[in-house]
Amino acid sequence: MTVYEELVARGLIAQVTDEEEIKKLINGGEAVFYIGFDPTADSLHVGHFMALCLMKRLQMAGNKPIALIGGGTAMIGDPSGRTDMRQMMTAETIAHNCECFKKQMSRFIDFGEGKAEMVNNADWLLGLNYIDVLRDVGSCFSVNNMLRAECYRQRMEKGLSFLEFNYMIMQSYDFYHLFKTKGCNLQFGGDDQWSNMLGGTELIRRKLGKDAYAMTITLLLNSEGKKMGKTQKGAVWLDPEKTSPYEFFQYWRNVDDADVIKCLKMLTFLPLDDIKTMESWRGSELNRAKEILAYELTKLVHGEDEASKALDAARAVFSAGTVSADMPTTKLTAEDVPDGALGIIDILVISKLAPSKGEARRLLTQGGITVNGEKIGDISVSFTAEQLREGLTVKKGKKSFHRVTME
Repeated sequence: MTVYEELVARGLIAQVTDEEEIKKLINGGEAVFYIGFDPTADSLHVGHFMALCLMKRLQMAGNKPIALIGGGTAMIGDPSGRTDMRQMMTAETIAHNCECFKKQMSRFIDFGEGKAEMVNNADWLLGLNYIDVLRDVGSCFSVNNMLRAECYRQRMEKGLSFLEFNYMIMQSYDFYHLFKTKGCNLQFGGDDQWSNMLGGTELIRRKLGKDAYAMTITLLLNSEGKKMGKTQKGAVWLDPEKTSPYEFFQYWRNVDDADVIKCLKMLTFLPLDDIKTMESWRGSELNRAKEILAYELTKLVHGEDEASKALDAARAVFSAGTVSADMPTTKLTAEDVPDGALGIIDILVISKLAPSKGEARRLLTQGGITVNGEKIGDISVSFTAEQLREGLTVKKGKKSFHRVTME
């Protein structure tokens, strides 16, 4: 199986512009490709996971990745998939987020000499002259065509700012710049980026002639990867300070049954033949497949030691309900318990087992909460400071455990 055939078999490829040429580049190890990451937070999350794994796969096959950090485009904000305008970030916040991204990406990609490169589009976008851009780049874009793009069309009813309208031009310019300066001949992105990516390919052809070739591939990052990055507690981060290795493990251990094989194919480096064997697994065997998925991905992000500790802790909790040192824990202080007791609703919200008091009430009334092995259905139940000092093991549903203690 060729490299490209494996990408298809793993369900990674959604659309391409010139499949035969792309096959030659990737299979021959001749692709110089980039994927962009807008630094809208100080950590990558699992919505970025598929792109990072893809970069690792292609680098292992001899191709050269360029990780583009969108320090410049983040000044504008991508309207794709948005119903309103993104909050504007300061230059200092963007710079900080870019540095955080660099550290995390190094776990996936080899940035050694002659290997992968990391670039920041602020280095070329922020120095552009507005009039020059209008004359040199703006003339290559049709407003009529841009407004037909899904990323803009879905915003027209609520209003699209002129600031955001420029995002496609800036992203297209990135590809044009990297093509000229780095020999970048391929770009990857989520299916929500298709219009922006085609804009870059067209800009290269318009500016450099038909003989200049640049290819685009989109991946199922929007419908699959971004969905993977969200839970009711918010994003699942790659930064262990935001999402502990145990919580990260538990997230993947708890994926829906229907998504297990898909995640194994798209995100792990297990042989496809091994994954195919798991397709027939049911019941306890399917839980074993989830455990394999969680272990492999935790190892990839946090290292083998942390993955093994998370696996041991999860097995201990599931088998006997015992307390593990690696279980997510919320430590309260006396200030958090001013009246000498704390209600179960507040405990669920503070521990982030419920995103709101309304959701906490729903979980309780539906019988989804146990504390120290006892089911709690009364929303008025509270726990004394002495009980909190001894520690509470709170369980939501069948698989989410959290330890709450008080100093």
